[in-house]
Amino acid sequence: MSATRAADAADDFRGPLDIARAATVVLDGRDTVVGWSPAATELLGFGAHEAVGRPLSAFLSPLPAEGPLPAASDRPAGADPARPSASPGPGPPSGGNEIRLARHRDGHELLVATTVCPLAGGTGGAGGTGGAGAASPGRVLVAAELGALRQWESRLALLQGLATQSPVGLAIYDTDLRLTWSNTAYEREIGKPIAEYRGMRADELYSGGTFVTPGYPKTLDAVMHHVIDTGEPILDLHFQGIPPSDPGTVHLWSCSYYRLQDANGHVFGVCEDAFDISDRQRAQQRLALLVEVGRRIGTVLDVVTTAEEIAEVTVPEFAAAVRVDVARVTVLSGELPATGSSAAMDLLRVGEHSVDPAAADAAEPLYPGAPGSPADRYPPVSYPPGSPQDRSLASGGLVLDDNVLVVPLRVGGSVLGLVTFVRSPRPEVSDRPLSRGPANTFDNGEVALADELAARAAVCIDNARRFTRERSASLALQRQLLPHHVPPQSAVEIAYRYLPSDDVTGVGGDWFDVIPLSGTRVGLVVGDVVGHGLQAAATMGRLRTSVRAFAQLDMAPDELLTRLDDLVGQPLDERPGTRDGTASDAYDELTTGATCLYAVYDPVSRRCVMARAGHLPPAVVHPDGRVTFPDLPAGPPLGLGGLPFESMEIELPVGSLLALFTDGLVEARDHDIDQGLNALGRVLGDPAASLEELCDRAVSELVPDATTADDTALLLARTRQLDAGRVAEWELPAEAMTVGRARELATRQLDVWGLEELSFATELVVSELVTNAVRYGGGPLRLRLIRDRTLLCEVADTGHTSPHLRHSAEDDEGGRGLFIVAQLVQRWGTRYTPAGKTIWTEQAFPPVEFG
Repeated sequence: MSATRAADAADDFRGPLDIARAATVVLDGRDTVVGWSPAATELLGFGAHEAVGRPLSAFLSPLPAEGPLPAASDRPAGADPARPSASPGPGPPSGGNEIRLARHRDGHELLVATTVCPLAGGTGGAGGTGGAGAASPGRVLVAAELGALRQWESRLALLQGLATQSPVGLAIYDTDLRLTWSNTAYEREIGKPIAEYRGMRADELYSGGTFVTPGYPKTLDAVMHHVIDTGEPILDLHFQGIPPSDPGTVHLWSCSYYRLQDANGHVFGVCEDAFDISDRQRAQQRLALLVEVGRRIGTVLDVVTTAEEIAEVTVPEFAAAVRVDVARVTVLSGELPATGSSAAMDLLRVGEHSVDPAAADAAEPLYPGAPGSPADRYPPVSYPPGSPQDRSLASGGLVLDDNVLVVPLRVGGSVLGLVTFVRSPRPEVSDRPLSRGPANTFDNGEVALADELAARAAVCIDNARRFTRERSASLALQRQLLPHHVPPQSAVEIAYRYLPSDDVTGVGGDWFDVIPLSGTRVGLVVGDVVGHGLQAAATMGRLRTSVRAFAQLDMAPDELLTRLDDLVGQPLDERPGTRDGTASDAYDELTTGATCLYAVYDPVSRRCVMARAGHLPPAVVHPDGRVTFPDLPAGPPLGLGGLPFESMEIELPVGSLLALFTDGLVEARDHDIDQGLNALGRVLGDPAASLEELCDRAVSELVPDATTADDTALLLARTRQLDAGRVAEWELPAEAMTVGRARELATRQLDVWGLEELSFATELVVSELVTNAVRYGGGPLRLRLIRDRTLLCEVADTGHTSPHLRHSAEDDEGGRGLFIVAQLVQRWGTRYTPAGKTIWTEQAFPPVEFG
């Protein structure tokens, strides 16, 4: 502060009615002016020579009872300017002051405050007797402009308020840093009247306290000396310490310091103002804790991980120990638990964290899981009746019991579990005392914070619970929709891999299947549904089931795809939808554009017939390692319609490798399909490697780290050929005598294979099938027996009419033959070919064959 500014401030404290600075008029006993100060000249414009000898009424008059008054900018509305006010502070003489109307020399009027002080030995008040005493000085009138007086009174009121009413603690320390004065708020912080601590040093009053604001000295002594030495004020320093009035709790203050000096620039101390911001700091810490909870919990959709995150994030910032108990059904299966007491809810301890094991004694369960038991990882817990946890479960609300706070994890009308917050009864558990509530318990704000923390945690746990349930359902669906185990096939050796891109549910829209067909043939199919996840998997399941059903009808690949395309492209009102018949948009989006590749391999003829609907062609690896991709006609994706599907037939040498795959295997963001196909060809071109090894190589080469943007399915089939000794085939004319010849040929072949026990049934089957072919079909006929895992019998003719199984009435002469055949065999069916049809049957071998 400059010397001029300090001098002005000193004048301000003397007040406008101070005789040293106010307009002063000396009056005799008749109120005649006998003395006139320069300040009076400055106020009213009259010089001393003009004023002396004139009556006071020439310059000042009482306020008129009516009429307008001169403007007084500082006069409050409705105030009575004529009412005298008490003389404030030092300066004006005692006895009060009076508001008068003054006339300036230039003619304008102004309001002034006046006070009168009698002189010792004077004549006293107005109206004294005449004579020599009348002309002698009798009293002094002091006047000041009313606005200046009101401003000075406001400043004094401000100082009085700071001293007695302000919540900000004010203290003055001398240059030795000993306290000389403090206001009422500071006295409350100390807890004593100022007389008992005046003269003490700041470090003595707040021993152990420290400044926590970075970049400044840590001690009160250093900060105050810096202000005294430099004159630079320091604002908003955060000081942490224990006030004498509250020895059990650490507080935080916002402190400011500035140097004090007089009008001559002499430094006589430093002023400290401090405001307790402990409550604000706690509120900020609570808000920060909420933000931290929102950032750290629920990072993964796992109930146990979420519970552990709750415990870790709240210790020691909020409590000394935290335990999280969640219902068993929620943890293991993602279901909602039953509500009621702790006896009705089977709880598991899934999250626990503590800075001091002794701090959690009050929350210890009655029956913890025994170490080494199956439940050791998530020990079951049970609480005794009447315990805070039991009461919380029974009521569904939070329970505060001394230093234990139990908050239920509520979601809707269900309680998923409990969070128990415990604070140590000892004064200190952590190095963050500010985060601890007063008296080591929970105040109302902290109870509300705990409720909010538990609410957020409950939402995260519920999300994880829902995911656990959906994942379980998805995995169960996947297990049902994809092949669990591909049985051994005589036609091919099989290996496969399936990698869904949806890591959350583990289910995708790509699929494959291996379908045993009649005549030891095998159907190989791979498909790709648009999209990922549960809906794509469900759509894939519908398509896979449809393909299996059509394949069992021995449809050719092109016909099967045609039927599948018709199914996908069915009218909107026939598609799966809601109960009111509205078609499902998700079904439409997922099924339309699905692709499929279907191939049928015959191990007898080594012929493979295949067709595709918008799918990539298969890779064919010849026994010498040469890789080709057949130029298979590309039909449109399923559901688009408009174009027919075409089949292609190729002959495969024994030991050839047929690879069916989806685009997720060969297509990626960093390379196109051609590059992926070339890489796949290089991997598969090793004829010495096993199929399982080739699958692993293909996945590791083309899908690094098993991560892909699309689902991936790979099906490898190495072809075989049935030995000529296991197949017997004859061509017969379509004549009546052919039936006996056919029975004889079949019986003789069974004798060669050692299957004499099947001769009787086989004779009946051959007799019935050949008879039907002669009667309803056309020649030439072909009879074929195949000794595979079952005995297959096939009769082919040139007719296109299929026999039907029926129940004959008692008086019917025919119609029982096919019924008898169906009772003798495991399966039978009809397979159509371009030249006609084939009726086939399968018979199980006698038990002795495996005994």
